[in-house]
Amino acid sequence: MLPADARIRSSRDFGSALKRGRRAARGGVVVHWAPAVKRSVDIPAPNGPATPSEAVNTTARAGFVVSKAVGNAVVRNKVKRRLRHAAAAELPDWPAGTDVVVRATPRAAERDFAELHRDLAEAVRAAREGKGGKAGRAREARSAP
Repeated sequence: MLPADARIRSSRDFGSALKRGRRAARGGVVVHWAPAVKRSVDIPAPNGPATPSEAVNTTARAGFVVSKAVGNAVVRNKVKRRLRHAAAAELPDWPAGTDVVVRATPRAAERDFAELHRDLAEAVRAAREGKGGKAGRAREARSAP
């Protein structure tokens, strides 16, 4: 199970990770990998005004999106539980402050845990390296001589 501080919960954080993250798809999942960014936060001083400081999450976080296209509620929850368990196993290898949004595709409902775990690990590896899917291959083809 993922610890509470390792979960993405707010819509704002999901949107931010989806916008700035690199995307990669494998099997039944699409991963949006958003590396850590420093955010300016105001830290209240004991005897004066707040001072701006740079802050980064101390742990990597994961969020999950499983739409109704995947199946009924029972199937969606089963897929989400499997993905959450797979992400918990991979989480220690992710740099602190990284946000990862895992989106399940309808194929995820047909895959067992081992296949979903493998799909997640491969998609994360591809997104970290910037080798996503079709867009990444198209970009590489344009840059080739």
